[in-house]
Amino acid sequence: MLAAWYKKFGPASDVLEVGELTESAPAKGEVKIRVHSSAVNPSDVKKRLGSSPNLLDNGLVIPHSDGAGEIVEVGDDTLKHRIGERVWVFEAQHNRYHGTSAQFVCLPSNNAIRLPKNIGYDIGAMMGIPAMTAHRCVFNSRIAEGCYVLITGGAGRVGHYAIQWAKKSGAFVIATASNSKSFKQCKKAGADVVFSHPSENFVEEILDYTKGKLIDKVIDGDFGVNFNHILNIIKPNGKISTYASMTDMKPTIPFYQMMNLNIELKMVFVYDMPQKSKDSAIEDITIALDDDNLVHRLHKKYELSEISQAHLKIEDKQATYGAVIVKP
Repeated sequence: MLAAWYKKFGPASDVLEVGELTESAPAKGEVKIRVHSSAVNPSDVKKRLGSSPNLLDNGLVIPHSDGAGEIVEVGDDTLKHRIGERVWVFEAQHNRYHGTSAQFVCLPSNNAIRLPKNIGYDIGAMMGIPAMTAHRCVFNSRIAEGCYVLITGGAGRVGHYAIQWAKKSGAFVIATASNSKSFKQCKKAGADVVFSHPSENFVEEILDYTKGKLIDKVIDGDFGVNFNHILNIIKPNGKISTYASMTDMKPTIPFYQMMNLNIELKMVFVYDMPQKSKDSAIEDITIALDDDNLVHRLHKKYELSEISQAHLKIEDKQATYGAVIVKP
């Protein structure tokens, strides 16, 4: 089969290879999928650069956790009914060596989720990390009808879906963005109002807009640089869900200020979130796809031979609104 892989960590153009590899057969409980779309996410780039030092113990990694395709073979008779099924997949390369940047991938049946016939494979490949992370951030605590939810970085891949999940819950959604194009992306996703990224002015703008009412819940995409501003607008007993802190990877927190506010802080790491939360996300994603009522964004699609360019596009954080897809 045609596949992309790396045998050492480093820059995309230096370490990513494309060529022929032997196809694997599905083990018991697994399905074999003909991959039509493979999504590149920031975690895939980080792994390639060495964020998981033991990842190369097997000698070779086929990257990418998310993708979509068709089940062409199964590992045992109990799964025969799934042959021919269109699916989207998640965690293909989590605690595993072979991901979706290949013509075929074998993985547990539970990681292959039915994809409605009305939804394309490219959209299916967007459901894993971005949509599931956003779902967990929104629904890891109860959201009351009409409450204020702030989503920082609403134009990002996770933020874009977080806006939509929060609106579906009945919240009044405030998003932040960095420029006019990002503002438009947030509004298109359903944000009620959009402000510039957290700053001193941002705090005043929020409180002026809400007429002094504080924020019930915050979904944050860069914790280290945002949380001091967030603490000035979140209500006592408020909730913060955060899934990244790339600008400041070792932030120092004002413990007593947070304690006095009785803040509930949730760290969200999609790969290891509770199984119950994964099941809930999958259920809601399936309903939303069946009804075709989520807004999706495809930034650019690449051939497998162009996988290095796809990875570089993700590394250029200012360049992408939406998914970067590789076609094996």
